[in-house]
Amino acid sequence: MEQNLERAHARDNRRLIAALQENWMAETEGAHTYRALAEGERDPTRREILIEMAEAEERHAARWAQRLQELGAFPPTPSSTLAQKARDRVIKGGGTMAVIKQMEADEDRDIERYRRHLSELDDPASQAIVREALTDEQQHRKRLDTILSEQPLSPQTAVDNILRRESWHRAGGGWIGDAIYGVNDGLGAIFGIVSGVSGATAGAQHYVVIAGLAGMLASALSMGSGAYLATKSENEMHEAQLSRERREIEEDPEEEKHELELIYRLRGFSPEEARLLVDRVSQNQDLFLETLAQMELGMSPEPPGNPISAAISGSISTAIGAIIPVIPFFFLTGFTAIIVAAIVSLIAHFAVGAAKTLVTIRSWWSSGLEMTIVGAVEGVITYIVGVGFAHL
Repeated sequence: MEQNLERAHARDNRRLIAALQENWMAETEGAHTYRALAEGERDPTRREILIEMAEAEERHAARWAQRLQELGAFPPTPSSTLAQKARDRVIKGGGTMAVIKQMEADEDRDIERYRRHLSELDDPASQAIVREALTDEQQHRKRLDTILSEQPLSPQTAVDNILRRESWHRAGGGWIGDAIYGVNDGLGAIFGIVSGVSGATAGAQHYVVIAGLAGMLASALSMGSGAYLATKSENEMHEAQLSRERREIEEDPEEEKHELELIYRLRGFSPEEARLLVDRVSQNQDLFLETLAQMELGMSPEPPGNPISAAISGSISTAIGAIIPVIPFFFLTGFTAIIVAAIVSLIAHFAVGAAKTLVTIRSWWSSGLEMTIVGAVEGVITYIVGVGFAHL
């Protein structure tokens, strides 16, 4: 009986030592990578942050080494793994951001491993180290995410982000862009239907009007329901993100302050200036939440839009665009109606293209000309297809 207990104890001790050696190795490799990243980093703030993270990993490794010695064991012999060598080569080659992204995945694995060890390791001293290391690893994961989010953006991404940030300042003006794109979708879809049916029926008034009106109704309902569901989903996601951020502030305000301070430091403020800004902002909980939402998530505390307004705007604008190619067939028939409908539709394409410049930065004439060409190509193709079906 005693021998069985001794064997079980020895087995548990070997498992504990193996787990602690694994932790020591992970922390050592993490410290090495963060040091290498810091050496290749030109930005002094990022370099300082990476060094702080390396020092934290080294502290964890030292705690694991001390605990192993207390258990009568030693850390494994340090060795440069293939993965570590590959990372070193990538860092030297200028691929710092690629390695940081990989380190995000490593931190996720470390967090998961430490959470598992909290329940698996039957050793109070080791669990105390796990809890400390887990807190630091979670901070490191956020730091890496913040570093990546503060990287210089491509011109297109920068424009997209600016438009997204500024959209909430328009005080309801966002419906203009939705209406323009609704007219665009309705016009393009029904012009194709009208052209195709005209080609198949030689411009028979009855068939073109029925097809056009049916297409208009279907497009308007589809656009309205799609706009409603999309805006509702955006609002739900927006509220979920704000609720998550609000909960994080309530549960760990110091960590959220540290995160905001890090963002300010990455944007060029000194540690003292960043700390002063965060202290001032965090005194007002609403302002603190709003600032974190804008700085960390790139979003406003206000919801993106009203689902009902989006549905009405999308439906009506799509119907307006869709009815344009059909109107000539209320009064004309045959090839005369086809020609008039084509002219009216292409003029409308140009007008819609020019109107799109209200929400873009292109010149009105180039945008209008592009829309006209696209509409003409669409009309020709669908007309030819309709003629082909008529001869089957």
